[in-house]
Amino acid sequence: MFAAARSLYGGFGSAAPPAVQAYVASRTGRAERTQALSLISSSFGLGTVLGPALAPFLILPFVGLVSPFFSFAIFAVVVLIALRLRLPDDTPSFAGRGEVMAAPFGASSNPRRVVDDPDGDTDELAEARPLDEEPRRLRWRDPRLRAWLGLGLLGGHAQAMLLGMMGFLLLDRLGLRATPEAGAGPIGLVLMTGAGATLLAQWGLIPVLHLGPRAAAMWGMVLSLGGLTVVAVGADLHTLAIGFALASLGFGLFRPGFTAGASLAVSRAEQGQSAGVVAAVNGAAYIVAPAIAVWIYNHWEFVAFGIIAALMLATLAVAWKGTQRDADLVGITPPARMPPPSPDS
Repeated sequence: MFAAARSLYGGFGSAAPPAVQAYVASRTGRAERTQALSLISSSFGLGTVLGPALAPFLILPFVGLVSPFFSFAIFAVVVLIALRLRLPDDTPSFAGRGEVMAAPFGASSNPRRVVDDPDGDTDELAEARPLDEEPRRLRWRDPRLRAWLGLGLLGGHAQAMLLGMMGFLLLDRLGLRATPEAGAGPIGLVLMTGAGATLLAQWGLIPVLHLGPRAAAMWGMVLSLGGLTVVAVGADLHTLAIGFALASLGFGLFRPGFTAGASLAVSRAEQGQSAGVVAAVNGAAYIVAPAIAVWIYNHWEFVAFGIIAALMLATLAVAWKGTQRDADLVGITPPARMPPPSPDS
């Protein structure tokens, strides 16, 4: 029943993140896209921090252990009402302009609308196309997205593998494998520490340091690799919590960087498709990676850490070689048809 409920959310609830990403992308400029998307991503981290702390208070004595699920359903209804009443109309922030049709508006006229500029934030007219033409289908092999999707898959699998085996690692390092119920507290503490570090990255470091997508993804992987090293050698709760927090801090930088990079690589008209692809990549990392990581960890612990480290290094290599520099990705080039400014202007 748990698997069926989770699949129900996976089939329908997973439509929300792409819609949110496309909605935010249509209302933000390229320069602030990373910060805006990191704020959206941090909501998941905030829930990870608050959820374990609030869950015991949601258990009602006259309902029992299933009472939190009724609470979740009530939350969903409240969110639905709030979205319907408070969310502004789905109108993008960039202006829609059209060309005047040639007189006498006969069959030979060419009514056209102007679509958004791929660079996004200029008020100059972009290339026009016929009114009935739809944005072309965005494919996984699109060269603009190929590198971003590659590093998203690699880094996502590294994160999923570490998260999947972290609970078993804590039980073993703390000598609690025979009494797993005693490990609930330490495991919850470490996971909340990691979630707090993720929020620090997305609410603090990215906005303060003004990191671009490429820089956020690369520095995030460097920090995650350092945290993985600490976890691999840690033997007590304090050391393991610090290592997992450092790794989570890195993943908190990496995720918004990868998401914003994929968003900035395509035009505004393709934001919905890009968001859907990104959501699919994020979900793909959690299909088999956690189970494989636990199986390998139970047989060869050092091999599991080696695979995760190799994935992180591969992510760094793809980001370094395959993605555009932030100055090129975020920067806005004036249209060629605009005359250069005069010295007196």
